[in-house]
Amino acid sequence: MARLKERYRNEIVSKLMELYGYNNIMQVPRLNKVMLNIGLGEAITNAKALEAAERDLTAISGQHPVTTRAKKSVASFRLRTGMPIGLKVTLRGERMYDFFDKLVNIVLSRMREFHGVSRNSFDGCGNYTLGLKEQVLFPEVDYDEIDKVRGLEVSIITTAKTDEESRHLLELLGMLFDKD
Repeated sequence: MARLKERYRNEIVSKLMELYGYNNIMQVPRLNKVMLNIGLGEAITNAKALEAAERDLTAISGQHPVTTRAKKSVASFRLRTGMPIGLKVTLRGERMYDFFDKLVNIVLSRMREFHGVSRNSFDGCGNYTLGLKEQVLFPEVDYDEIDKVRGLEVSIITTAKTDEESRHLLELLGMLFDKD
């Protein structure tokens, strides 16, 4: 079992039940899934960009990504319906906990001048989205192998009903929030 999942079951559940007065263990918020997304506007003109980003996202997540395609044509962007414009991966279970553990303990600490993640990135329903400016922060990505630095969006979906419950859950799981 993942180290973080074990810690969640043994320590965090009891703390959240005490803090919010839940009657049932199933009411306690938990991680549902983690979604990774890379938008590739450059894939319109450069077909190799999709392959390189796919290689990086596979290394980061340990899972093969799905290609996202344009739903509408936009003439000013030279974009037609069905063209590949991004990659996404959904992590659940053990891989989700392993990825979250790596994100909190290794990746965020490798960011320059890191003082914590923003408190304002919750969606109002208990989910959190974090944007990373470069995929090189992940230890699996070799700096010499990349063709271009790309951003990555990490969405953490929880079962929490409110942003406050979700923030407490993420803090107890080890995520550091800024003081503002």
